[in-house]
Amino acid sequence: MPSSTPRAVHPGAWWLWAIGLAVAVSQTTNPLVLLLAAAAVTFVVMARRSDSPWARAFTLYAVLGGFIIALRLVLHVLVGLKWGEVLLLPLPEIDLPSWAAGINLLGDLRLEGLLAALFEGMRLAAMILCVGAANALADPKRLLAALPGALQEIGTAIVVAISVAPQLAESARRVHRARLLRGDGARGLRAVARVAMPVLEDTLERSMALAASMDSRGYGRRGETSPARHRTTGALTLGGLLGMAVGSYGILDTSSPEWVGLPLLLLGVLLGALGLASGSSAVSRTTYRPSPWRLPETITALCGVLAALAAFASAHWEPSTLTMPLSPIGPPPLPWLLTLGLLVAILPAVLTPAPPLTRERDRARRITTTEGSHP
Repeated sequence: MPSSTPRAVHPGAWWLWAIGLAVAVSQTTNPLVLLLAAAAVTFVVMARRSDSPWARAFTLYAVLGGFIIALRLVLHVLVGLKWGEVLLLPLPEIDLPSWAAGINLLGDLRLEGLLAALFEGMRLAAMILCVGAANALADPKRLLAALPGALQEIGTAIVVAISVAPQLAESARRVHRARLLRGDGARGLRAVARVAMPVLEDTLERSMALAASMDSRGYGRRGETSPARHRTTGALTLGGLLGMAVGSYGILDTSSPEWVGLPLLLLGVLLGALGLASGSSAVSRTTYRPSPWRLPETITALCGVLAALAAFASAHWEPSTLTMPLSPIGPPPLPWLLTLGLLVAILPAVLTPAPPLTRERDRARRITTTEGSHP
């Protein structure tokens, strides 16, 4: 059962949950499954996101997903492979030069090809929505503090990169509020032209302030290490990466020897872990109020892993249900294993503690409670 005390869930748990869902979504183009995955992700985000700036960026990821679907359909109409039997719209076909042979510009638009392009766009949009969910639920600064010391520089770059969308959303909100206070209610393209520069300037100032605060706290600074330690860490990390790459190839290629697959992959994971441990020992740092990993975090991560395993199990036991029949067109089947995995992925919405209230929400709740108790 979730704790009754509000607290922030470990950001690593949310990212493991989101990555598991993204892996599950990548295995299918079934529209029913994709819509169910999008609904599950949205439900968990609405139930467990805070009112922090990065939590408001989920809407931007949803808009980006819709844009990707529309762009995928437009590209199919322009240069996509037109196939199928049901003719939707007869369009002229434009001949291209010889250096562009094999590319058809326009041409008759057919239903089967258009649906295939739609489902491919939906799959990519669902994967982006999973990443947006992790960004909305996990505090990027707490994620940086939870990373191993060896990944500090890479983690800093990643955290700054994933913080761009939340900072843009917060800057746009602040600029919009300032415009309303000044009586500027312009909308449309004229409003975009007026808002773009202040938003970019505000985002740049916040990024510079973040970089300055991180530098003042010693991010990226290392202690004295011997050249032998540097060589050992580099050799272990490189060996781990090579082992994981070759091992993954061996698992995917059934004609490879048995020792090239899982054994080499496990050896690569072991060497990579040793490299991270060796590199982390050279970094001395302290963390104020570190994020705990408790039962809710374990449940959240397992829900994402189970969703990914359910997708792989469906690909093995019921592969025909992962795609919608298009030749001829038929109703989309329902993969029971993957559907069950996506339903399990909703459990963090009720099995994790509620996010803590910010000062503004806490003050508003107290005022509401006081007004309600004194009629």
